[in-house]
Amino acid sequence: MSDTLSSSDTGPTPEQQFAAPTPDIDRNADLIDRIKESADRLASNHTTRGDLKILSRAMRELGYAFKVFRPYRQHRKVTVFGSARTPSDHPNYRQAVDFGRAMADQGWLIMTGAASGIMEAGHVGAGREKSMGLNIMLPFEQDSNPVIAGDHKLVHMKYFFTRKLVFVKECDAVVCLPGGFGTLDEGLEVLTLLQTGKRDMVPVVFLDSPGGNFWRPFIDYVENTLLDQGMISPEDLSLYRLTDSVEEAVDEIRDFYTVYHSMRYVRDRLVLRLTRQPEPALIEALNHEFTDILADGRFTLSDALPEESDEPELAKMKRLVMHFNRRSLGRLRQLIDCLNRGRLDG
Repeated sequence: MSDTLSSSDTGPTPEQQFAAPTPDIDRNADLIDRIKESADRLASNHTTRGDLKILSRAMRELGYAFKVFRPYRQHRKVTVFGSARTPSDHPNYRQAVDFGRAMADQGWLIMTGAASGIMEAGHVGAGREKSMGLNIMLPFEQDSNPVIAGDHKLVHMKYFFTRKLVFVKECDAVVCLPGGFGTLDEGLEVLTLLQTGKRDMVPVVFLDSPGGNFWRPFIDYVENTLLDQGMISPEDLSLYRLTDSVEEAVDEIRDFYTVYHSMRYVRDRLVLRLTRQPEPALIEALNHEFTDILADGRFTLSDALPEESDEPELAKMKRLVMHFNRRSLGRLRQLIDCLNRGRLDG
């Protein structure tokens, strides 16, 4: 894989752009020390130069990406995956444009791979101000699209694994439009991370063009083969939504954040931060309907926990606190849906 950007896309590399961040040194000193200790052990372990190059490049890429995204952490962002090969006159391209525009109108940022096809379409709909990009450096088909090229919200990355980490870490929703191996890889990885609890819960939408049938065979395979053969659980089907409607895709994402805001583990407790307090009757109903996801105890309402003092912007929100079993992630998504609806039934 080439380290060189094309002549049409000569933005600075992570080596040129990365500057040391300015965190609270006292608070983060222990973590910095751990990184230094890990680096020191590489020499004593006789790590090869090839392995060191991977580690060095990955750390620089992630460090610069975190720096770029830090000012936008309070902005909701949707990651859009899809084929770079989709022509601009294709219905899938037009659907991505419409989706990008609709989400930008809701105040969201649109994050794509920054190349052509579906990635370009999402940015066309959103416009430069509402676009962010994570471009992969390849010897073909991955020049940045004109909407995002040269923008300070564009990051160039060499490795797919660092790029995918940032895509998933920094987003609040994921939408997969039709695409090839890359899109399938990215979409399935997101579902895997949600199913195993390695990523905080976010809505995932498989979006076809109007009347399109790209994703239907895949969903049929999931529901009629994976589920029927016991490879996944019935509640895992709650982790995604299939639609060919931009309006339904936008509603799925927007409705997910009607009451639910975010989640955080505090020791052995899972804390859901809520934008408004649920009715007591709903909490009682949740304690009856979702007791299977608890390791012990009950669902309780709480103010911000002392351990959350590092997020003062969320201090006024109510919390739903539970001793979650850390296994039933599909059921957790169902519980969040109930909180957003204000009732158990759909």
